[in-house]
Amino acid sequence: MKIHRHLVETVINALEEVFFDQKYADKVIQKNLKSHPKWGSRDRKFFAETIYEVVRWHRLLEFIAGADDAWRIVGVQWLRMGHDLPDWEEFAGLDYDYLKSKEKEAAEHFTILHSIPDWMDEVGRRELGDVDWEKVVPALNKPADVFLRANGLKATPEEVIAALEALEIKSAKVSPDLPHAIKLNERRNIFITEPFRNGLFEIQDAASQMVVPLLGVEPGMRVVDACAGAGGKSLHMASLMKNKGRIISMDVSEWKLQELKVRARRDGVDIIETRLIDSSKVIKRMDQQADRLLLDVPCSGMGVLRRNPDAKWKLDEEEIVRLRALQYEILTGYCNMTKKGGLMVYATCSILPSENEKQVERFMAEHGNEWTLLKQIHTRPDREGYDGFYGAVLKRNS
Repeated sequence: MKIHRHLVETVINALEEVFFDQKYADKVIQKNLKSHPKWGSRDRKFFAETIYEVVRWHRLLEFIAGADDAWRIVGVQWLRMGHDLPDWEEFAGLDYDYLKSKEKEAAEHFTILHSIPDWMDEVGRRELGDVDWEKVVPALNKPADVFLRANGLKATPEEVIAALEALEIKSAKVSPDLPHAIKLNERRNIFITEPFRNGLFEIQDAASQMVVPLLGVEPGMRVVDACAGAGGKSLHMASLMKNKGRIISMDVSEWKLQELKVRARRDGVDIIETRLIDSSKVIKRMDQQADRLLLDVPCSGMGVLRRNPDAKWKLDEEEIVRLRALQYEILTGYCNMTKKGGLMVYATCSILPSENEKQVERFMAEHGNEWTLLKQIHTRPDREGYDGFYGAVLKRNS
């Protein structure tokens, strides 16, 4: 593939936005793709892959490049992708022999080879142990598969697969344990397809699809999704409830709730009511109102680094400490929304026990007379091939 200078310059500028302006890689990519409508599919794919892979492998690439120089770092990544570099001054000295020599040198340093910060390596080993940590890190560096969730209000998985097949997009059902999950066999922009615009499916990782069924929601129930975000799990609930009952989707970010409203209209869902959490009174008014309560709490995102590789460079141990305190504050402050005899699910997209079972253990030690722990699930990319997720089902005693 011939590499054009204007494309390289656009890549460099985009990477500066990610690393220096602290913008998220996916947002930077979206903005650039919109501002270059004349790019062909090859250039668009090349641009997006380069940004994600440079962000994912930045520490290793910087080590191989021998300097914190964006041009050399990008050049190293393109060599790793199998592309020949143009004979430009910025790429002087970069070739396959040099690449192999530096990769061999990097192999002696786990954090460099796997491109993670030292603090993250220390935390991971402390929490998971050396053996498990060294298994999960390589899996977190592999690009994640794309999973869809068929919207049961509008289509079966087989109908979604057929609709995508008509567009020459190949996909397949995942497993009987995930009845609505579909895995794409190739990366395609499915957001522009008619099946997506008609609300036949949502993008949702298989591990995420395992969380809502833990609640055991049924048509007619009153359910609260207290950290709803843009509402992927609220929409999943609505589908399982056959759009009958009431779902109260709450969040501290109004823009996320607005996005949920748009998605709900597309999916044909009308049982969701959004509520902005702008004071503690919003929670107190809901005391013992929910048959089911989902607390998908803010977390480090250590289980979804495959999808959000820039989080490796934006996160630090101090932030994880802050998040753990917030998680426990939410767990203890929101749990009373559950009716006696009702179920609560505490969930994260983290693989760290300190954000997961340790939080639940502490909660049970302090509130065990009121609650019973029924079940816990863990998923990891090195085991199931899904994102790293945790879920705990707790029943409020009658």
